[in-house]
Amino acid sequence: MKQLDDVRTLMCDKNVQALIVPSVDPHGSEYVAAHWRERAYISAFTGSAGTAVITRDGGCVWTDSRYFLQAGEQLKKSGLTLMKDGELDTPSITDWLISTLKKGDRVAINPEMIAINDFRSIETELGNAGISMFTDFDFIDAVWKDRPSIPDSKTILLDERFSGESTSDKLIRIREKMAALNVNSMLYTDLGDVAWLFNMRGGDIAFNPEIIAMAFVNMQHATLFTWLDKVTPDMRSYLEKSGVDIKDYYETYNVLKSLGEDVVLGMDPTKCNWALYKAAKTSKASIREIGSPIFTTKCVKNQTELAGTFYSMHRDGIALTRLFMWLEAEMKAGHNVTEVGVGNKLHELRREQGAIDDSFGTIAGFGAHGAIVHYEADEESDVALKAESFLLLDSGGQYMIENEDGCFAGTTDITRTVALGKATERMKRDYTLTLKGHLALGHQLFPYGTRGAQLDAIARQFMWNEEIHYGHGTGHGVGHFLNCHEGPQSIRLNEVPQILLPGMIVSNEPGIYRTGEHGVRIENLVVVAEYENNVNDFAHWLHFRTLTLFPYDRNSIDISMLTPDELLQINSYHAFVLRELRPLLNNEELAWLEAKCAKL
Repeated sequence: MKQLDDVRTLMCDKNVQALIVPSVDPHGSEYVAAHWRERAYISAFTGSAGTAVITRDGGCVWTDSRYFLQAGEQLKKSGLTLMKDGELDTPSITDWLISTLKKGDRVAINPEMIAINDFRSIETELGNAGISMFTDFDFIDAVWKDRPSIPDSKTILLDERFSGESTSDKLIRIREKMAALNVNSMLYTDLGDVAWLFNMRGGDIAFNPEIIAMAFVNMQHATLFTWLDKVTPDMRSYLEKSGVDIKDYYETYNVLKSLGEDVVLGMDPTKCNWALYKAAKTSKASIREIGSPIFTTKCVKNQTELAGTFYSMHRDGIALTRLFMWLEAEMKAGHNVTEVGVGNKLHELRREQGAIDDSFGTIAGFGAHGAIVHYEADEESDVALKAESFLLLDSGGQYMIENEDGCFAGTTDITRTVALGKATERMKRDYTLTLKGHLALGHQLFPYGTRGAQLDAIARQFMWNEEIHYGHGTGHGVGHFLNCHEGPQSIRLNEVPQILLPGMIVSNEPGIYRTGEHGVRIENLVVVAEYENNVNDFAHWLHFRTLTLFPYDRNSIDISMLTPDELLQINSYHAFVLRELRPLLNNEELAWLEAKCAKL
């Protein structure tokens, strides 16, 4: 590959022995615009996760189990070696570099593509081995002649009719939190944080309605840094009325370099990149490394945001009803339906209901593909559906709707696993074990102060008793017309210090995956809420309130495995789904849904 040869020539010129190329953008985004897909460009591996390390005569790419097969094929073009991240005999990137390089060698990385904490960790480990870091030259940009341009989408104003709170009021709240953290200025670089603060959305990132931007906030002023032609007149007017200046994206560096000695600047070392930190360090300001106050504020949704999310769930319920009705009719007629076809049809149906995009790449896994946790069908992997095994369908939408009902915006994420033919005993057992865990977590009361890690095993208990386990978390936070994966809240085995607070939206999605056979996952979104009569002599009690509106697959349930209480929970949920969706469906759709929600 010519780009590898060109990079290696430059490495020789700059006396650099290795180059680290991550998969992120300058904001650490989960999804990356084409302009920043540097690792894909230099390695030929196009999967969403992975890190390339280029040496003068070779190199490796680290990626996880989702991409072992894909990476193995694509890396043949570049001659780089696949490193199977997560396997016991796979060294870490720094261990590999230490074993490959010698004392006095230099390792380069683009400082815009790595967070402060991550850079320090690598620098310390390599420094202990006498290897130094080099951050003064952008190797990839120097050789990428046909590099895609910066995304050019325009801003979308999501004012308080949709968001429930003005930017002016949000700035008051955030400044109070900044003061409590002993800073008088703060740099915000997370795209979700910036979008939330300024009630601003866009289309720069696939699936996440965000604009590439940064924000600087002090106690008197706020500044949005982005490309000026992205900002529409209504967005500009709104921000100006909110006391927000607008400057060019790259002016951020000049502002940071010019900060005076009276400035105490807050920077989140898990979010801000090393290049920004280097710029701030040249100023006279004091720097305090603290977590983003926005990150721990926007996760608690207000009543307008929750109402918008629930309204979006109704639209999702209509789309899914029509999708599965269509699927049943197509298969009964003997038509060829594939995994990709299901995803495309669902995308079309969501669009009809007001979705502006999917909230992530649809996972439509039939049979053995359902056992691949993050499977995404493409032209090469696509298979036809048959009247056998399970179809695992994990999908979501980004909704922004203004109609006679009002103004609503929200993010949805739902997984349903459906038997396309007669379910075997093994299929039913796996489905019912998953459903029991899903129900147990969804109906669990917990005291104020509880963390997600303290609840995770509740969803796993029935599987663990049969020596079955799944490797992913049980629940992730969800944004409001923002990122489908949003922290800091989660429900997973590893400890996360964030407690679950009323207003937080999380997923509830246990699963069973049998390699080469099938996968089962059942997912609802739930909101943490106050429990009725929620305070007694023992604790302040919370519970989960379900937002998702679509039935479970009653044909896959082994009723003999259920307790009377679990049976009541399923029937109550189905009655809730039917009650909420009934006014929105035509007679044929309603008859179909009534059959799916019939009492067990």
